[in-house]
Amino acid sequence: MYAVIRRYEGVTDPAEVGRRVDEGFVPLLRQVPGFVAYHFVDAGDGVMVSTGLFQDRAGAEESTGRAADFVRDRLAELLPNPPQVTAGEVVAQS
Repeated sequence: MYAVIRRYEGVTDPAEVGRRVDEGFVPLLRQVPGFVAYHFVDAGDGVMVSTGLFQDRAGAEESTGRAADFVRDRLAELLPNPPQVTAGEVVAQS
């Protein structure tokens, strides 16, 4: 299993970002082969964090590409800074 974590800072309207992600991005992720789960969190103070879980590395990498495209096309004015991306193999889980 692979995880991708993206941290966005400087978010100007978390509620609108969440709405667009829920309505537009989540359906795209569900189409990625190996998709397991996705969560998008408003951490406060203009910070939002997403976590995605995938069966394999290929799915995790595809999700990163889809996220970059979605942010560029649908969220650029609300997410002014590039995300900090952390990805890797899940080594423990419950």
